[in-house]
Amino acid sequence: MKGTLLITGVGQRIGWHLAGHLQAQGYQIIGTYRTRRDSLKQLEDQGVVLIRCDFNKAEQVNALIADVQQRAPMLRGIIHNASDWLPDGSADQAVSRLHAMMQVHVAVPYQLNLALEEQLLASDTTADIIHITDYVAEKGSRKHIAYAASKAALTNMTLSFAQRLAPRVKVNSIAPALILFNDQDTEEYKVKARAKSLMNKEAGVTEMLQSVEYILHSGYVTGRTLAVDGGRHLV
Repeated sequence: MKGTLLITGVGQRIGWHLAGHLQAQGYQIIGTYRTRRDSLKQLEDQGVVLIRCDFNKAEQVNALIADVQQRAPMLRGIIHNASDWLPDGSADQAVSRLHAMMQVHVAVPYQLNLALEEQLLASDTTADIIHITDYVAEKGSRKHIAYAASKAALTNMTLSFAQRLAPRVKVNSIAPALILFNDQDTEEYKVKARAKSLMNKEAGVTEMLQSVEYILHSGYVTGRTLAVDGGRHLV
């Protein structure tokens, strides 16, 4: 067993793939989810421990922390993958939208990092915190300003926790752009989305799996953001 990893947001897409892949690689995965989906049964069958947690409910976050502390006196790492993607909406919605984005992308990761610090430092090898941020943290977004701002805050938090926890814990970010299309995406949308990067394609989930593995296997890289964006910044 390579140790226990906590991965937030494993109900679908990248988080689901990460949980299944890393469990198969010999880690014990504890995964959080907000909405129960049929796909979670496959993770349970693999041995993934699943904990339901709505990050907007303080009592559920506190219960999650207590559960992880009890299950994993030594924690090999935390992968902060849980995310929400809300448009800005009207001026009347501004405060609530910003609060919602900051809660899931900043406040809960901040709380988990601090609450589970003792478990991370107790790891018998160098531990890891990985923040899954976003390409827009670097560029901004005209229609998702609150989302982009919260991801930028998470990126900055990477720098602070890297300094706080070194050398026992490495803290890094992964900033993806187009990784996986959604089932409802039209062909017209796909053409426009692919054209935003030099590589002109959907990356595929393997890119994220390999990026996470690179960080977990490194004994030296910390306080950095790994861009997985197909050269989008050059278009």
